[in-house]
Amino acid sequence: MGSDPLYVGKLHSDVDKGDGSIKYILSGEGASSIFIIDENTGDIHATKRLDREEQAYYTLRAQALDRLTNKPVEPESEFVIKIQDINDNEPKFLDGPYTAGVPEMSPVGVIKTALPNMDREAKDQYLLVIQAKDMVGQNGGLSGTTSVTVTLTDVNDNPPRFPRRSYQYNVPESLPVASVVARIKAADADIGANAEMEYRIVDGDGLGIFKISVDKDTQEGIISIQKDLDFEAKTSYTLRIEAANKDADPRFLSLGPFSDTTTVKIIVEDVDEPPVFSSPLYPMEVSEATQVGNIIGTVAAHDPDSSNSPVRYSIDRNTDLERYFNIDANSGVITTAKSLDRETNAVHNITVLAMESQNPSQVGRGYVAITILDVNDNAPEFAMDYETTVCENAQPGQVIQKISAVDKDEPSNGHQFYFSLTTDATNNHNFSLKDNKDNTASILTRRNGFRRQEQSVYYLPIFIVDSGSPSLSSTNTLTIRVCDCDADGIAQTCNAEAYVLPAGLSTGALIAILACVLTLLVLILLIITMRRRKKEPLIFDEERDIRENIVRYDDEGGGEEDTEAFDMAALRNLNVIRDTKTRRDVTPEIQFLSRPTFKSIPDNVIFREFIWERLKEADVDPCAPPYDSLQTYAFEGNGSVAESLSSLDSISSNSDQNYDYLSDWGPRFKRLADMYGTGQESLYS
Repeated sequence: MGSDPLYVGKLHSDVDKGDGSIKYILSGEGASSIFIIDENTGDIHATKRLDREEQAYYTLRAQALDRLTNKPVEPESEFVIKIQDINDNEPKFLDGPYTAGVPEMSPVGVIKTALPNMDREAKDQYLLVIQAKDMVGQNGGLSGTTSVTVTLTDVNDNPPRFPRRSYQYNVPESLPVASVVARIKAADADIGANAEMEYRIVDGDGLGIFKISVDKDTQEGIISIQKDLDFEAKTSYTLRIEAANKDADPRFLSLGPFSDTTTVKIIVEDVDEPPVFSSPLYPMEVSEATQVGNIIGTVAAHDPDSSNSPVRYSIDRNTDLERYFNIDANSGVITTAKSLDRETNAVHNITVLAMESQNPSQVGRGYVAITILDVNDNAPEFAMDYETTVCENAQPGQVIQKISAVDKDEPSNGHQFYFSLTTDATNNHNFSLKDNKDNTASILTRRNGFRRQEQSVYYLPIFIVDSGSPSLSSTNTLTIRVCDCDADGIAQTCNAEAYVLPAGLSTGALIAILACVLTLLVLILLIITMRRRKKEPLIFDEERDIRENIVRYDDEGGGEEDTEAFDMAALRNLNVIRDTKTRRDVTPEIQFLSRPTFKSIPDNVIFREFIWERLKEADVDPCAPPYDSLQTYAFEGNGSVAESLSSLDSISSNSDQNYDYLSDWGPRFKRLADMYGTGQESLYS
């Protein structure tokens, strides 16, 4: 235990005389590191502390050598050093700290509780320190400690309890079925499965109106609606609800009933409801032959609220797009508005709207199914388009076609058709008809020797009558073609052939004819193409915007001397009749009427009329651009104080100014002198 080496033992050889001629050496486990030997005396010491729990013994080998020659004087000896145990380790708990669970209210047993009736709800966990001593607790022994956490597990020793004796909830009467009205919960101090609840309605006047279920996560009782609420019928309901533990522990039944009850009052609030029809569906029937305006049936609806507001009726036209029916807004009487046809639509499903007069936003919906009853208003006709043929070699009495008929009507007893030939066809010598009495008829030949060259097609009128009341009939024509047949009576060809064919043309003649035809076609196409090019407008591409193009005409005006290209007076004088000017780049398809002349009216009206006329002209012009465009008109109006700034209208001016001095300015102003001089009136008269 100390710092000095510990004497373990001594080695001695019989050869050793004590004169120092013998040397001792040590080898093996722990030699030199733990155990050392005095080479002169053979004493063995331990230089480190030994721990038996780590290694209980060491095996060593000893050798006695001659100091001078270093040769062994005896064989090598092996010996074992055993470590003696001392009490140097205290007791230890290998798996500590420990946890343990003990049910609350447990009786005294192997694990003893110091307190009776330990309650988890009061304290659910205890921490214990356990000490262990060795040497049976005698002096000098060692000890070890560990902790033990004791948790009290839950038992169902607490009944559920509602925190309140009564509850009250307000619910609107419009709340739909299956909606949640309220949530209530009974408190239970237990946990887990011991706190699981069951709720039920044990009493009250709402047993069939409401139901209660359990929320598995929160253990709440969920009250929901089973039937529609009606404030006018009943304004409140009272429910008595019981909550009980799902699994009760018989050991604790003596503590009292493991259930509790509470009272829930539900107040129904009034809501403005839409009108309600007396029936969810109104089936009606009407004959398709009924007259327009006849009554089909009546629907009825009322306001369920206490105000009992009057109701007005209408038909949802989305369900009656063709407007076959009308309804009286006050009485709800449905009448026909159009002639009905069962074959077009056998059943009409319409929706009738009932609206409160005082609150039009409240609209109820009723559904009417109108079945159209059948009358015999359709004549029978062929069931299909028959392609009937007769062979040239057909024999008399041979059946060449079996026909049947169809009728769009549907009589209750089924169809019965009667077939016969018309009066005109009864005495024909070619074909006859046999009524098979099963809604079919057979067409038979009366003679043989049909020839296509004489007559290739026969038309046989057939009279068909149905069994309706009154019965209807129709005449249908059966087309019969004469055909060339093989030995089995199968038609090969039904075209009328000529027995004498024209002489054939040679191959060269056919080629020449085809070449001429092709040449003519090419010439025609070229002529059409050239004409189209000449008629093409200045603007070739319809997608090109006319506002994005500049058209250059290279046309210079003649100025004031050019009096033939443009009538300048017409541009300024509003009293001149304006002829419609068509566009030069396209050919107009519609001729426009001349615009009316302007009269002497105020300037603001003149401008308005001027622009209005231009607008109407652009609206009816098929050649005008199909987009908005800015048009500028050089129009000053009549009676301007400043008069015209241009000399173009000087010829009609009433100015008194004397322009005779222009004659003195030379030949360059001769033209102006002639126009504005004293002779101007005679010049333009």
